[in-house]
Order: sequence, then structure tokens, then C-alpha cells
Amino acid sequence: MFPGGKISPKQLKQMEKQMKKMGMNMRELDGVEQVVITLKDKEIVIKDAEVSIMKAMGQETYQIVGNAEERIKGADSDEAAEVEISEEDIELVASQTGKTKEEAEKILQEVNGDLAEAIMKLS
Repeated sequence: MFPGGKISPKQLKQMEKQMKKMGMNMRELDGVEQVVITLKDKEIVIKDAEVSIMKAMGQETYQIVGNAEERIKGADSDEAAEVEISEEDIELVASQTGKTKEEAEKILQEVNGDLAEAIMKLS
């Protein structure tokens, strides 16, 4: 529920007591293997996620903590979808960042061919 777990049991009990006074209830969701958020053209996958559910004012709010990775929609979760990267794109990223072509190609694959994001990550 709290990144880094920097809350004492006493503080947690006090917080839970205050939340109940306000009509709020929070609990951990056990056994979560992964969370997938599906967008129009891609999916965000969060493996080994910690999920908390908070109920307040008749609505449920889900809090997800974990490391996310993006994949092209419909790609198998065990195999990364390969994006075709042109030699020109590799050379552009390498020249703009001062990195090798191999480094540029690797980061372009990681960001699904997004030139701006690749340059930002390598700079």
C-alpha cells in the first residue's frame, strides 16, 4: 500500500481508525500476479503488483504499485513484440545522443520506435 513500507504499525492503526470515521475502508488484494491496462494501441502490464482497494462514498478506488512495462496490444505476454526500426532512425538517435548504433537500436526497440523518447532516455 505504501511504497517503501515507511509507516509504523501504530501509525497504520491510527490511519485506519481515522478512515473508518470518515466512512472509508481500505484493504489489500492478495494473490495478484499481474495487472493489465488496455489502451487503444498498447497495453501496460504491471507484474507482481501490490493492489489496494479503497471504498469511499460508494465507489471503489484501486491503487496499483509495481514496475510497469508497455507492449503492443495483442502481443503475447511472454514474447516482446519486435518493432521494425529503420537504419536512418538508428543513425539519427546515435548522432543526436553520441551513443553507438547498437545502443541506439536497443533503446529504440525498448520504446517501440519512438524517436523523441529514445533520444531523451539516452541523453
